[in-house]
Amino acid sequence: MLTRLLVYLAYFLKTSTHYQNTKHFFRRLLVIPQSRPKAYFDVFMIVLVIISVFLQIEKVSHRQPQWYIFFEECIVSLFILEYLLRVWLHSDSHQIILDQYERSEYLDIPFKPHKVFKTIAAKKIEYVFSPLALIDLLAILPSYQPLRFLRVFLIFRLFKLFRYINSIKLFTQILSNKRFELYTLAVFLGLLLFIGSTAIFLFENPESGGDVHDLFDAFYLAVVTLSTVGYGDIAPQTPGGRLVVMGLIFTGLGVLSFFTSIIVSAFTDKVNDLRENQVYAELHRHEGIVIICGFGRVGMHIARQLAEHQQPFVIIDKQERHVEDARRLGYLTIQGDASKNDVLTLAGINRNAAAILCTTGDDVSNVYITLTSRQLNPAIRVISRAYRHDNVRKLYQAGADHVIEPFEIAGMAAAEYVGQPVAFSAILGIMHEEKGFILDTVCAHPGASIIGKKIAEIDFDHSKLMLIGVISTHPTHIKQSESYPMQDRHFYFNPKNTFAVQEGDLLVVLGKQIGIEYFRYQIEKSRFKLGRKR
Repeated sequence: MLTRLLVYLAYFLKTSTHYQNTKHFFRRLLVIPQSRPKAYFDVFMIVLVIISVFLQIEKVSHRQPQWYIFFEECIVSLFILEYLLRVWLHSDSHQIILDQYERSEYLDIPFKPHKVFKTIAAKKIEYVFSPLALIDLLAILPSYQPLRFLRVFLIFRLFKLFRYINSIKLFTQILSNKRFELYTLAVFLGLLLFIGSTAIFLFENPESGGDVHDLFDAFYLAVVTLSTVGYGDIAPQTPGGRLVVMGLIFTGLGVLSFFTSIIVSAFTDKVNDLRENQVYAELHRHEGIVIICGFGRVGMHIARQLAEHQQPFVIIDKQERHVEDARRLGYLTIQGDASKNDVLTLAGINRNAAAILCTTGDDVSNVYITLTSRQLNPAIRVISRAYRHDNVRKLYQAGADHVIEPFEIAGMAAAEYVGQPVAFSAILGIMHEEKGFILDTVCAHPGASIIGKKIAEIDFDHSKLMLIGVISTHPTHIKQSESYPMQDRHFYFNPKNTFAVQEGDLLVVLGKQIGIEYFRYQIEKSRFKLGRKR
């Protein structure tokens, strides 16, 4: 009967949407490092811990009003609730029950509830005796008023900050990674203190003419000397004691240098991980991230444009020089190979990325990045750069939505418009990154005066604009001009003078902002006049 009840309860919890959502919410609040709720909760808890410590200190010498006591009780209640929630989240008890039950069914052996309870208890006890859990528990004890000696555990409320401040957690992690070197140094230091304090006591005891009365004083003098602090409250009097102290001073300098080198090397090894963790945390705060693979000339220009339009993006490049350039400009940057699954996954390709741009100067790398991106996220928009024309088809076959050939586009534009002064100055303006020249689209909304007009009949020169092309879904254009497919529409580059604009077409124009705004105003004014006539 007990077995059936346990298994039924376990299956119920596993299939319960409300239970799973609740547990996932508290995991995001307390456990998952990159989640936004956890960041807010950590700040809130840091403030509460500091307030509670000040209240306890104030309570030592002053009688507190009733609302102080009530506030302290609320804080402690929150500490207790957090502790119990962390114990609950540490392991899934229902999953342990199901694993044991399915194992017994598969092997045809008896299901023993007491072993299941033992496993569940072991998992919970494992967490209870972890360092941070012990700190959480000891931080609660100072609130117990009848036992005043428990106030000594007030210091553990400050240690509780280790859980919420990432920099402190990083420091402890660095020390943990260097534990072998630190253990070796600690053993050497302990042996040195033992030898030094023993020698000091033998030379500096009162019978030998010194001021060291017991072994503890000798140990104290050895520690003060070895740390190169030298308070001077106890000083060696005998020649032998002075020789021992001089030896401890020189040895202490070596020990401190060795300890400093361990910490510096540990931080040096960890600094790249720290930077990347900050990048990943920042990426989790944004939606619609654009991933730029490659920070060469093309990638740099795209990043600058996205930054001006406040579009969140991240740069991935494996060359350290490019990575340093991007970081110097303040861009979110990951150093790594963008064709690797783990690099793109950490960048958020299957989480909150909207598009990926393959802008490296190597077509082979762009093909691999496109393949990897499409495999990780079939729905993501992939735009790739092609260095050679014969690789365009390969990029489309790899899964690219759009392929751009910058050199071919530049050559076509120069060949078509080098004889037109306005167009040529606009091209030069973009090449030299002058802010006055931009590329924008103007839509032929219903009722616009340009609908039905041929390109030759539209006065672009009056607004000092150059028509780059037309983006359209109208089927009549396909037979008239050569087009480039764009998902559900076509792009007609440099359309002929006989090309007639249809309703809903997007005219891609190049020029200054004031000219584009004036051209758009003329179109909107014609729509307004048409509406008044009707």
